[in-house]
Amino acid sequence: MILFLLVLVGVPLVELYFLIQVGSEIGVLPTIGISLFTAALGGYLVRHQGFAVLARVRQVKDQGEPPALAVLDGALLLIAGLFLLLPGFVTDLIGFLLLIPPLRQQLIRRYVAVLPPGSGQASAAGPRVIEGDYRREPD
Repeated sequence: MILFLLVLVGVPLVELYFLIQVGSEIGVLPTIGISLFTAALGGYLVRHQGFAVLARVRQVKDQGEPPALAVLDGALLLIAGLFLLLPGFVTDLIGFLLLIPPLRQQLIRRYVAVLPPGSGQASAAGPRVIEGDYRREPD
């Protein structure tokens, strides 16, 4: 809870600090222009990579595998797009870093335990069968 509050208050304060510093060096209008440019460029790049991730999800599904990792890749792209739309240089930096596919894959591998095939997951070869006994009781 405290971490969430710290991020909720701290990130805008850091963004304001950098916006003021950059604005005092290059001026207000160029700072606003850079912020708008990074938002537009980020939106274009997220859209382009999003279509690639969508194609990968379809390819994985066509192969009969669960597309969980590709969906997580798409979720990180969504977060990158959110960071790029927020005004500020720190969030733009985080957003552009999340647009690097190897970095996204590394984040997914770091925080998601990928189980090898046949390690308890349902296989694509057939349905999972649970054997047991039952008896029907009259109504």
